[in-house]
Amino acid sequence: MRVLSAAAFVGVACLAWAQGAPATPAPASTVDVAQILKTLTPRELGPTTMGGRISDFGVYEKDPRIFYVASASGGLWKTVNAGLTFAPTFTNEAVAALGAVAVNQNNPDDVWVGTGEQNSRNSTSWGGGVYRSKDGGKTWTYLGLKETKHISHIVIDPKNPDTVYVGALGHLWGENEERGLYKTTDGGKNWTRTLAVDKRTGVIELQMDPKNPNNLMCAMFERFRWPYRFASGGPGSAMYRSTDAGKTWHKVTKGLPTGTLGRIGISYYRKNPRIVAAVVEATEKGGVYRSEDGGESWTFMSNTNPRPFYFSQIRIDPNDDKRIYLGATNFHVSDDMGKTFRAMNITIHVDFHAIWIDPANSNHFLVGEDGGVGITWDKGDTWQHANTMRVAQFYAVAVDNRKPYYVYGGLQDNGTWAGPTQTKRNGVGFFDWYNVGGGDGFHVQADPEDWRWVYSESQGGGMVRYNQESGETRFIQPRVTGLRPRFNWSTPIILSPHNSATLYVGGNYLFRSVDRGNRWEAVSPDLSTNDPEKLKSRAGVTPEDTGAERHCTITTVSESPLKRGVLWAGTDDGLLHVTEDDGKTWTEVGKNCPGLPKFTWCSRIIASNFVLGRAYATFDGHRNDDYETYVYSTEDFGKTWTRLATNLGPDNSAYVIKEGTVNPSLLVLGTEVGMYVSLDKGANWTKFGKDSGFPTVRVDDVVIHPREKDLVVGTHGRAIWIVPFAAMEALSKENMDKDVFLVPPTTAYLLGMTGSPDWEGNNVWYSQNTQPGTLIYYWLKSDTPDKKAKVTITDAGGGPITTLNGTGNAGLNVVRFTPGRRGGRSGDFTVTLTAGTKEAKAKLTVEDLSRAFDSDINIR
Repeated sequence: MRVLSAAAFVGVACLAWAQGAPATPAPASTVDVAQILKTLTPRELGPTTMGGRISDFGVYEKDPRIFYVASASGGLWKTVNAGLTFAPTFTNEAVAALGAVAVNQNNPDDVWVGTGEQNSRNSTSWGGGVYRSKDGGKTWTYLGLKETKHISHIVIDPKNPDTVYVGALGHLWGENEERGLYKTTDGGKNWTRTLAVDKRTGVIELQMDPKNPNNLMCAMFERFRWPYRFASGGPGSAMYRSTDAGKTWHKVTKGLPTGTLGRIGISYYRKNPRIVAAVVEATEKGGVYRSEDGGESWTFMSNTNPRPFYFSQIRIDPNDDKRIYLGATNFHVSDDMGKTFRAMNITIHVDFHAIWIDPANSNHFLVGEDGGVGITWDKGDTWQHANTMRVAQFYAVAVDNRKPYYVYGGLQDNGTWAGPTQTKRNGVGFFDWYNVGGGDGFHVQADPEDWRWVYSESQGGGMVRYNQESGETRFIQPRVTGLRPRFNWSTPIILSPHNSATLYVGGNYLFRSVDRGNRWEAVSPDLSTNDPEKLKSRAGVTPEDTGAERHCTITTVSESPLKRGVLWAGTDDGLLHVTEDDGKTWTEVGKNCPGLPKFTWCSRIIASNFVLGRAYATFDGHRNDDYETYVYSTEDFGKTWTRLATNLGPDNSAYVIKEGTVNPSLLVLGTEVGMYVSLDKGANWTKFGKDSGFPTVRVDDVVIHPREKDLVVGTHGRAIWIVPFAAMEALSKENMDKDVFLVPPTTAYLLGMTGSPDWEGNNVWYSQNTQPGTLIYYWLKSDTPDKKAKVTITDAGGGPITTLNGTGNAGLNVVRFTPGRRGGRSGDFTVTLTAGTKEAKAKLTVEDLSRAFDSDINIR
């Protein structure tokens, strides 16, 4: 039995960070980047209907209008009106991935969360321990168990809210000690591990007898992931029972399968807890089981257990022990104690991971799926989708050049979608989005010269070309005679910056098409290690081959915008190649990255917009149980590399890096826990976080709009965000050395606004328009005497339009100009900044798009 204090966990974490810190830190920046970022107001764009995976519910059962939703990678959400509206309540903690939530049934403001998703899929995000809030999620206290990484369940003793059990799965991609069942009796100050098996086995299920808190049922699950293989189940998987509040445990075997077990789900019957149901993954006779002696012995009922590693949640109706629900791709129900099941007729998303049934009203229950939250009040005959949660899990984003522009993104299990950034109403709602690709959505590209053409990819290289005007869809996965290519789960696709009809797609070869995907050629040999051992993906109790573990493939591609045929390609098995001669010869240069472990997944490579030999690369080691941040730059085509971003803290894998479009010193980095910005080519980094209004969340992709200079952020858990980034692009060292610098304003658009009656009620969330209008940024080297500044806008003849009063603080300042919503004047205007005795001028364009915008809406 092992006892640890929460303080000990924090101390170990700090020591580990200190030991991993760079020996020679980068010189401190003289620019207050944090102050700059505070002036940039991020905008949540959504969508909401296309949600993300849900892990768990915490419901206050005395008043079930109050409940909390633990999302797999988008934090915790709270409703007080039965799901009509939700608000995020776990926004700026150290992590965003959640596996469990529990509510004190005597106090709905007393909430516990366990971080790290419990579903062990290839895209699962990890956590960092346990948190508790005593004010309904407004503030949180960290309570340790950091290295558990993935927590499946939290159970609060109904007689003492400071006595809590935590079921920890442990590391997914490696072996570790800190896993198993933990208990605290002092509110999380100290923890005792009461049940453990080995370094690959942790708790996947934990249930407490609803009438006797001394009786507990626990399922241990052995599972392990490699980058190229997943094993669900093993000798460590088993069911355990305790009758003394977890002091002692014994393994339950009577009536259960005798072969190797995998994931197990358990449910007590509330009215009579001697009745227990279980769903068991096993090599022999897996399926649904029933116990009538409190879980000590079991009877086989049926072999129903679809895709057990990913689902396996079973729940008995609290008022009818014959009725059993089973989450899977479909939502299954049995009315004969589990002997037979049928798939329910549903009108919400599939893939069901979380189930809560109202003990006072069995007609009312909640389900959490890959698309968000579903609510029913009539036992599943009809459903309500929670339309206000922004928990979509994007893998990639893109933009087009329409006015105003549209964004595109590939979503976990939700296809590829497109949506406007502005509408004629007050904002963008879920009904403004439309589908442009199916399957699991991943990489997507929109033609910058002809917005009608969109290229998207679903899992395993399922490449599709879609014409947004005609609706024509064509499958264009590369096919080349004599080659049998492999494609990653998330296959990269890019458009050449030199010709938008030229596409590059990465398999294990790099493919090119010069006619929008009609015909393909290979422009490289196999650029992976082609290791036969890493091409075997099947393992475990219930092996499957969905393509999620397909390995030895290209994961990222870039072509230099400065010279056609300078190409870079990074792979999932740690290689990074470059060609300077259009694919005739390739050189592996990843081996030159200092401090980079072998076989580390190359998550992104980008060729510079400014220097031909310059490139930036990120590598992600979490699939090798390595959570360091690996970011590099080169000036000589990869012959030598400089390591960047070594001081961002632990557990911060890097996924994407982007260079400014006009500012060569500007870099944006997306990681597991957020987004970072550098104004000195990566020497120093500042997190774009709480003070700027951006949440802790995994950032999988970013793109800077080439015209508007907006930063479009694709998060895996909090949907899409847009950050006005024109000032960041303009803040070169030269401009920041000026006493006064007025950032050239972006164009304001008149859209012929009609307004919105908002007759939908509160079940629709809108992302408020930022048009018509523009943000006017200005830089001051020092405070003005009265800390005030004035911005005047005049027309072409010098006539006054408006005067805006702004701050006069050293650093970046901002005011907003909004022309009339209806019938505002278009044309060119002059912006004059007066700051003390200094003055600066810039041009502002207001463009009338009302008729063109109507035409575009009608086409779509």
